[in-house]
Amino acid sequence: MSFTCSDCGKGFTRSSSLQRHQSVHTGERPFTCSVCGKGFTRSSHLQAHQSIHTGQKPFTCSYCGKGFTGSTDLLAHQSVHTGEKPFSCSDCGKGFSRSFSLQRHQRVHTGERPFTCSMCGKGFTRSGSLQTHLRFHTGEWPFTCSDCGKRFTRSSDLLAHQLVHTGKMLFSCSDCGKGFTRSFSLQRHQSVHTGEKPFTCSVCGKGFARSSHLQTHQSVHTGGKLFTRSDCGKGFTGSTDLLTHKRVHTGETV
Repeated sequence: MSFTCSDCGKGFTRSSSLQRHQSVHTGERPFTCSVCGKGFTRSSHLQAHQSIHTGQKPFTCSYCGKGFTGSTDLLAHQSVHTGEKPFSCSDCGKGFSRSFSLQRHQRVHTGERPFTCSMCGKGFTRSGSLQTHLRFHTGEWPFTCSDCGKRFTRSSDLLAHQLVHTGKMLFSCSDCGKGFTRSFSLQRHQSVHTGEKPFTCSVCGKGFARSSHLQTHQSVHTGGKLFTRSDCGKGFTGSTDLLTHKRVHTGETV
C-alpha cells in the first residue's frame, strides 16, 4: 500500500512518513527547544539540536576526531575524508553525501521555492531559511554573543561570529589561502576563482553566484520592494538595505 501527499503528489510507503512529510507544506514544527524556542518537525532533530546548548557531541570521526551531535552528520562528514558522494545531480553532475542534500540542490535547477513568506512573498528552498527570514520582519534576534553583545537571527551565525573573537578560521581556500569560519562561505567564495554563476535571471540572462543576489536583481524588472520599514513605510529591494536604513531610526552605528 502506498500513501500519497495531496499537496505535491509525493508517495510514501508508510502513513507515518506521509504525516511527517506534510509538515513541509503546513510549516508545523511541534517539537520546540525549551532553551531558545526553535521548532523542529522531528523529536530526533530536537534532541540533536539541544546538544548545541549542552555542548555534547557523542559521535566522533575516526579520521580527524571531530565531534558531531548526530550519527547522520558524522556519516556525511566522513565523505570529506573518503571523497565518497553517492548522490549525483542528473542536471549538473554535482555529488552529495546525503540524498536530502541532493533533493534540496535540485531546486537550483527547477527554481522551486516551496516556502513562501506571508509578509512579503519571498520564496525559499528551505523551511529553516524562511523562519530565519521572518525575523527580519519581526525584529527578533534571539542569539546574543557573550563577548560583544552582538545579536543574530540564527545560532549558526552566532557560532560563526564567535570565531572572530577566537581568531579561528576552520576552512581555507586552496587557491588563495583565504580563511573562512563556515564551509558554505568557502564554497561560495570559490566561485570567485571558477567564475561559476549558477543562478540566472530568466528575464535578461544575467548570472549570479548567489540565489539571494538573483532575487534582489529581479526586482529591477518587477519594480518590487520586498522589504518595508514599518516606521516610515520606505521600501527596499534587499534585507541588507533595510537593516542599513534601520540605523537611521535607531541611531545605531556599525
